[in-house]
Amino acid sequence: MPSFDVVSEVDFHEVTNAVDQANRELQTRFDFRGVDAKFERKEDVVRVTAEADIQLDQMMDILRAKLVKRSIDPKVMEIGDQEHVGKLLHKNVKIQEGIESLLAKKIVKTIKEKKMKVQAAIQGEKVRVTGKKRDDLQQVMSMLKEEDIETPLQYNNFRD
Repeated sequence: MPSFDVVSEVDFHEVTNAVDQANRELQTRFDFRGVDAKFERKEDVVRVTAEADIQLDQMMDILRAKLVKRSIDPKVMEIGDQEHVGKLLHKNVKIQEGIESLLAKKIVKTIKEKKMKVQAAIQGEKVRVTGKKRDDLQQVMSMLKEEDIETPLQYNNFRD
């Protein structure tokens, strides 16, 4: 039976490259000369450090632009609260990966509401969709692309 998986994955190597490029841009920008500002990546969190609010906002825009250039959807960024430590301000940006259980249930519910001839099952952080015909699965993919889902989705593991 044909099937595919609905997943939300992020290539963390590309996130590292985006952070490196953002740090390089900070070194060349005139408005960041002599300012203690930097991006640091630790596992799935990017820590943004600057001296002022406006600089933090500019740095978030730089990071967003670098992620887009690296084909990473900015919707994967979960921006945390701003912290004030000494003379520096910090913001943690968590990079989300995987489909949360509530979103997975919403995807399954959406597929079932359309009354298509497919079955959807939640398997950990992905949703497996199976059906008798390949065309039905392709309809499900296009329907999910049109839905307003806040997490970027990818479709992989397509099998006949």
